Amino acid sequence: MAPPGLVVGCGRRAMVSFQRADGEVDVKVKAMCPVMCLVFCAFAAPSLVTAEDAESTSPASPEFSGPDFRDVLSLNSAGDPKISPVGGTIVYTVRRADWEENRYDAEIWMARRGEAPFQLTRTEGQSSSDASWSSDGKWIAFVADRGDGAQIWLISPNGGEARPLTAVEDGVSAFEWSPDGNHMAVAITDREDPRREKLEEAYGEFAVEDHDFRNTHLWLLDVKASLAGDQPSELPDEDSGDGDGELVEDNGDHDTPSPFRRLTGGSDLTVGTFRWSPDGTKIAFDHRPDPRVESRSETDISIVDVESAEMIQLVAQPGPDSNPRWSPDGKRVLFSTGEGDPTYYLNTELATVPAAGGELVVLTEEFDEDASAVAWLNDGIYFLALDRTTRKLYRLNPETRAISAVVVENAPRIMWSLDFSKDGRTMAFQGEGIDTLDEVYRVDLGDGRANRITRMTEQTEGWDMGSREVIEWTSRDGASIEGILLKPDDFDPTVKHPLMVIIHGGPSWLSFPVRAYNYVYPVQQWLEKGAVVLMPNYRGSAGYGEAFRSLNVRNLGVGDAWDVLSGVDHLVEQGFVDEDRMGAMGWSQGGYISAFLTATSDAFAAISV
Repeated sequence: MAPPGLVVGCGRRAMVSFQRADGEVDVKVKAMCPVMCLVFCAFAAPSLVTAEDAESTSPASPEFSGPDFRDVLSLNSAGDPKISPVGGTIVYTVRRADWEENRYDAEIWMARRGEAPFQLTRTEGQSSSDASWSSDGKWIAFVADRGDGAQIWLISPNGGEARPLTAVEDGVSAFEWSPDGNHMAVAITDREDPRREKLEEAYGEFAVEDHDFRNTHLWLLDVKASLAGDQPSELPDEDSGDGDGELVEDNGDHDTPSPFRRLTGGSDLTVGTFRWSPDGTKIAFDHRPDPRVESRSETDISIVDVESAEMIQLVAQPGPDSNPRWSPDGKRVLFSTGEGDPTYYLNTELATVPAAGGELVVLTEEFDEDASAVAWLNDGIYFLALDRTTRKLYRLNPETRAISAVVVENAPRIMWSLDFSKDGRTMAFQGEGIDTLDEVYRVDLGDGRANRITRMTEQTEGWDMGSREVIEWTSRDGASIEGILLKPDDFDPTVKHPLMVIIHGGPSWLSFPVRAYNYVYPVQQWLEKGAVVLMPNYRGSAGYGEAFRSLNVRNLGVGDAWDVLSGVDHLVEQGFVDEDRMGAMGWSQGGYISAFLTATSDAFAAISV
């Protein structure tokens, strides 16, 4: 049996308990923030691989000479590309680690065709994100918190100072330009009930579980009127914060009426995603009764008329229906649906419905994975979906329902966020692969080749990254399981190596073979110390189809533990794993599996939950 192990709990509030043969030491960690949590795990978990052990059986040097975990956490990351209407310019965010403030900050960068990228925004001590082009390409709107909550700001693509467009008391949640660029639809969380302040004065701060929440609603912002004013735009005064009060024209501190106008209201509806119709007269949006997590399965879709604020419900059925998008002619609405079933492990389909109301048509019944729509263009519907350990772009013909993969030459194996130019001829996307960090690419669909415009991967030049490969084994009940195997650069199959098993969360998610891992565990350091790392995509993982996602139904924590242990056995049989130095760990569902393994297996010398 393995020696007494190390059990670590890590989170926003954690009791960390070190269990060793010589006794137990408890350490309380209060309000641990993500960056510090990661650093703590880096120091806590690697005790399996000591310098003495490495010297005796591993080819790795006992002295660690590569990048430390702080270097890995400090890697800048590019993402969320947005392409200009004519396709010549891309804006994107670059995220950096701020160690003094113990957080990550993001700024918006710009890349013009044929020019080197440059930083567009500078937000002291905070982030700028959610960039969006106006339809004429003259403005870039973004969200930034510069001391007064998350507000909408505008900046010219030619540079200059950004100017605030809004001054909403508690900030804005999201926004979208109208097709003509004259207005914005803005999601804003309702004001706190003024009676709340008096109650807290009497009783102190308190919360009533499942009752204390504020809904988010849609507002119309007149951009031209807002720009004409000498101050950023505030909401009009209301006699209540739940959308049921009567609006007044006076804007409180100013003589001019507010350029905001409410489109939705009420205490039984909170707005999620939303999009304008092509003619700018309507907005389709998804909504649920309240912001609670358990209410997501009740998400429906409605349309609001911009002029009259009249709302009609378009899709109302059991299960979640969300993420509406308009057809190019504005006659139909595309959306994601569970087809009336809220069960998470079933495929999420794409369906359409007439914008005037009518019968729903499911388009992706023959496609065996969750489909995530990104655009409806003249030549079809584009969506992203997992294919095992890759994420690809697909095109769907809404008439024939034929689906084909969009071949993008030179693209990395994982495509994340994606955006098209107005004419659909150019696209920008964020991608990641075995040999690259997250990068931003431009694709002219005429030649179908991805051109990288960022250089994030160069940050890891000179690092010993090890190797990544997708392996496969058979689980206890005969199920075929895949996983990611990482080996150190100087891997020797004749030497016994320590093994670290990292179990992803979900369960409906997965591990990918990528260049760098900077979430939760110090993978790079373990490789440098001579360990091998296994990341099993156990049953229930995404990317392998609905039947595979359903294998742990009424078998949760048991069948997936079989998959982990059979993967370990598969590596042990190959002769390069030291069975006395194996550790397992996981977060979310992977944490539950790790906890189950502490009580059902003696295979591991240490487990982190």
